[in-house]
Amino acid sequence: MKNFDNLKNDFERARRVVILACTVVVLSSLLLIYLIIDPRLSAFKNAAPQSEMVDIPLDNDNNDTIENGIHVRTGFVDAPGMIETVQNCTNCHSSKLVIQNRMNAERWKATIQWMQETQNLWDLGKNEEVIINYLVTNYPPKKKGRREGLGDIEWYTLKE
Repeated sequence: MKNFDNLKNDFERARRVVILACTVVVLSSLLLIYLIIDPRLSAFKNAAPQSEMVDIPLDNDNNDTIENGIHVRTGFVDAPGMIETVQNCTNCHSSKLVIQNRMNAERWKATIQWMQETQNLWDLGKNEEVIINYLVTNYPPKKKGRREGLGDIEWYTLKE
């Protein structure tokens, strides 16, 4: 009977230790979550930041360089209206998006109106006509739509 009582006491002690350990884990987890949610309570609130501000020198020499009639940074053709186009179009999206969308004046106007209505594009004022003229002059619609059909191809038979 004594062995049974000892076993019972050992089991009760082990149960209490497990309950205590689980309680500690749950409480520490709750405290950690609370500190993450409300970092003002963190002991590190007055600690120095882990990073420092570093000045990165800008390469202003290549910022607006024109090489072979092309604006290096954007890829736009150097022509009247390029600066207005760079300033108004590349704030929101890549110049590549502009270059690949070759449209006539009516479609550019409709696209600008769509961007103003749905994408918060500002009123371009006098620049709108300058930009549209630049785009139509330098990136007109291409006559050729789809690629030409494949011809003069030597086909070979796949081996099974």
